[in-house]
Amino acid sequence: MKKLLILSGKGGTGKTTTAASFIRFSQAEAFADCDVDAPNLHLVTKLSTEPEYKTYYGMDKAAIDPAKCLNCGKCASVCRFDAIKTADSHFEIDEFGCEGCAVCTLVCPAKAISMGKDESGTLRLFKDEKTFATAELKMGRGNSGKLVSEVKAVMSEAAGEARLAVIDGSPGIGCPVIASVTGVDMALIVTEPSASGLSDLKRLLHTAEILQVKVAVCVNKYDACPEKAEEIKAFCTENAIPFAGVLPFDKKASHAINAGLSIADIDCPLRDALKNVYDKTMSLMEV
Repeated sequence: MKKLLILSGKGGTGKTTTAASFIRFSQAEAFADCDVDAPNLHLVTKLSTEPEYKTYYGMDKAAIDPAKCLNCGKCASVCRFDAIKTADSHFEIDEFGCEGCAVCTLVCPAKAISMGKDESGTLRLFKDEKTFATAELKMGRGNSGKLVSEVKAVMSEAAGEARLAVIDGSPGIGCPVIASVTGVDMALIVTEPSASGLSDLKRLLHTAEILQVKVAVCVNKYDACPEKAEEIKAFCTENAIPFAGVLPFDKKASHAINAGLSIADIDCPLRDALKNVYDKTMSLMEV
């Protein structure tokens, strides 16, 4: 199975819009949303079946047994994350503040604190003639990279002999992006024609280089600043980075997305440009 990952340096550049269109163009049998902090690919890739749910457990968190607690406050005094508070004359753990370091369990004289599994998110797998894996991390939870790896693994296992998988990645260069990039055949970076867009692009390219992943670049809403779009294209040419094309600003895009449609489903200039970028990307991947 070939895996194509769609990335961007920040949110809102058109990464998910591009991924959804590529899924339609390719008739991909497998796809995944690895932006587990804010998944939205499911809004434009509806499947007919009900999903299978799986609870995701992140790092263990502390819990205080009030029947054993002496209210001595030693745990609160050593918690560097200020996650232990007094409430109604007893101590309790703030689930959003606890980082799972377990120091409190070591200093408690009554052994009233224990570490336990924390339900940190939910993974969903849709499976009919196509396979779609997505997940959502609970607010304030860490280990998003680990959850991304699970999403990819579940998709790959369920998809079987699928020819191509399209993966919607996370924005930026953090842990979920690194987990998304690992093991893919190619990453298409969607950027914007601005100084910050070029800066974000350079950071992503450096990350991909470290992880030794093949990349290509396209510029969304290039007509907002054609000069900067040309600068980005020139940068790619100078550095031997494949340039897949440019995408225009199109008012029909927001109407399609609000209606739960992919741009590939409507007739507009953006659809034609996306098809050109898709064809170029597929030729680079040699699919």
